[in-house]
Amino acid sequence: MVAKQQRGRLFPELERRKILELIHEACSAGARQQAACKILGISCKTVQRWKLSNLLEDKRTKRVFAPRNKLSIEEQQTILEVVNKPQYAEISPSKIVPLLADQGEYVGSESTIYRLLRRAGQLKHRHASQPANRYKPKAIKANKPNEVYSWDITYLLSSLRGVFFYLYVFMDVYSRKIVGWQVYERESSQSAADVLEAACLNEKIQKESLILHSDNGSPMKGATLLVTLQRLGVIPSYSRPGVSNDNPYSEALFKTLKYSPKYPERPFDSLNEAREWVAFFVKWYNEDHLHSGIKFTTPNQRHKGLDVNILANRNQVYLEAKRKNPLRWSRSTRNWEPIKSVLLNPEKNKNRCMLSAAV
Repeated sequence: MVAKQQRGRLFPELERRKILELIHEACSAGARQQAACKILGISCKTVQRWKLSNLLEDKRTKRVFAPRNKLSIEEQQTILEVVNKPQYAEISPSKIVPLLADQGEYVGSESTIYRLLRRAGQLKHRHASQPANRYKPKAIKANKPNEVYSWDITYLLSSLRGVFFYLYVFMDVYSRKIVGWQVYERESSQSAADVLEAACLNEKIQKESLILHSDNGSPMKGATLLVTLQRLGVIPSYSRPGVSNDNPYSEALFKTLKYSPKYPERPFDSLNEAREWVAFFVKWYNEDHLHSGIKFTTPNQRHKGLDVNILANRNQVYLEAKRKNPLRWSRSTRNWEPIKSVLLNPEKNKNRCMLSAAV
């Protein structure tokens, strides 16, 4: 049993010495080495190897061989001086090498120049202009409906190959309600302005009371939409270029739309057909869809403030169930507290339970 436990085990140096001392003591008392090794779970060959290892020393030579083609200090310095000349200071080594070859000059290979630049701490952005810093937009908090809107455009397949319909959707970040939508045959700033103006009219938006967040597409920054935003007193907010995570609520909404069981299996034959289906989806989403991001209430209930009483009633049901059968709960009942505020693009140290864009 001991042998099975010790098999394949690596012994530290101190443990080896202790085992050797025990075996030596046992053999001095008249025991056989093989019997002592069997009790300790090791073989006699292992003991022999351990004894020899104490007498052996590394007799390998300490010579260090330098490659024949190693560059001298002077050659390395020459290469660095060449690549740091004004005409090469803003060019990468991959371009310096052929330029030198065109002049009949060779100072080193591309990999050699890269290695020397890395060692000298010069392998950085060498151009005078620096890449633009793209900072994450500041977090925006919505404490009630009609404070923060998010909008985007998604494609709807048509029955004609290469032809799409474009769905414009404006949603309230606080309640997740779709406050404005329309399907068009093309993307344009004018169409977005029309949908926004209709949404602001329906929701009775006051000037300087609404923030509208979107990505950086051309319809989002078109002149017509910007003029409309200024006229309506809507404050624009934009995502970083190419970062869809900065507009998560609209992205989550489009995923719900595309993955809906009612989503047509075949493309839309006409613009009117697409509009009819989207109207059906919007009605279902706003009035019937239990949204996980707002404690499984509907966007309309949240938008009208009805979610507070609904969640309170659910909490009472759970408390009553726990009172009748407390053994079914080892902890507290489910949390039915309403979400008080919603953050768009929150900081990492914020409470993430408020940030869910799931549907």
